[in-house]
Amino acid sequence: MTTNKKPARSLSAVPSTLRIPLAARASGDAMFPQLAVRDAYAASILEKIRDDGQALPEDRTTIYGILNRTRRFRSLAQEFLKQHPGARVVNMGCGLSHYFQWLDDGKCRMTDADLPEVLALRRELIPDTNTRHDARALDLTSPHWWGHLDLPRKREGQPVFLFAEGVLMYLEPQQVQAVLATFNERAPAGSVLAFDAMCWLGVGRAAQHPSVRPTGAEFRWGLRSAAELTQGHPRLRLDSTYRVLEGFGLPYTLFAPLILMLLGVSLYAVYALSAADNADT
Repeated sequence: MTTNKKPARSLSAVPSTLRIPLAARASGDAMFPQLAVRDAYAASILEKIRDDGQALPEDRTTIYGILNRTRRFRSLAQEFLKQHPGARVVNMGCGLSHYFQWLDDGKCRMTDADLPEVLALRRELIPDTNTRHDARALDLTSPHWWGHLDLPRKREGQPVFLFAEGVLMYLEPQQVQAVLATFNERAPAGSVLAFDAMCWLGVGRAAQHPSVRPTGAEFRWGLRSAAELTQGHPRLRLDSTYRVLEGFGLPYTLFAPLILMLLGVSLYAVYALSAADNADT
């Protein structure tokens, strides 16, 4: 008996990177038990799309980083929901992740959003099972992405938690700034936008990344300074920076502070921005 599998290689370059975090969450707990995320869905989903002609990501640095950033996004969202019961959470560029398993508190509403080609695959593999959890098409390069997600039309609305995992580094710098500008303009006060970003040194060097190289995707945006995230966006504040790779090993632990001192930004980190009523609050 054969199983019906749809290989992720049928996706275009950037969307096909969804296989990397999926594989890391499926196998990473055994490799790094101290960072175990206990994803109840990843292994079975990966098995359905696995193509024996395409090797799974195996580099330990990437797997460590994905587990660590998963835990960070999860904890940021959970803390937000404690402060705002019943709030909306949106995973912008969800791939085949399943954060609702960790965030469902019986009240929150969650949207998993991605490009249409990803959603078509997602709907085959992860059927909707809860009325508070839906999936929507999203293109963050569109100036209308906020409206497409049916997010609050007025700043007086309930705060929302948005996160983009493994997404913004594939956008052009001006497209990232446009996303930040929309969040600055539209988000109700107290809303949070969390995302991961690499240092500018990684831009144009995806071929040197062992897991990303086979996808054909390219890194197009990286931070030169944390100030880039709030300059020109008066309502935005940088609430936290979490250096994802610290703790992986002695070289990373020793090297990270030096990079931060020399370049002003971490090699790779998760950032959380919040929207305020005005620049002074």
